[in-house]
Amino acid sequence: MEIILAIAIGVLCSCGVFLMLRPRTFQVIIGLSLLSYAVNLFIFAMGRLTVGGVPVISHGDIDPSHYADPVPQALVLTAIVIGFAMTALFLVVLLAARGLTGTDHVDGRER
Repeated sequence: MEIILAIAIGVLCSCGVFLMLRPRTFQVIIGLSLLSYAVNLFIFAMGRLTVGGVPVISHGDIDPSHYADPVPQALVLTAIVIGFAMTALFLVVLLAARGLTGTDHVDGRER
């Protein structure tokens, strides 16, 4: 399971970096989104991958290896919401810039 998650993070990260280096604004926005998904998966994986872990700690003998860590899950949920809002903002800025300049190149001119 860990190798599949590591490969998925690597593929998302490499595709995101490739798209961020493209000359069109829409491709840069999609690259930023893919890179944020890779970071979200990485943060989620840092909370230990446990299958069937108990989410609530009961009273008594506490062994942290049997419980799920809620902090990475909360961070990823917050990052998803913020990433969605930033993508929407970037798309609005993209449409405004394209309306003003007539092109969607990052530097503002066709080559």
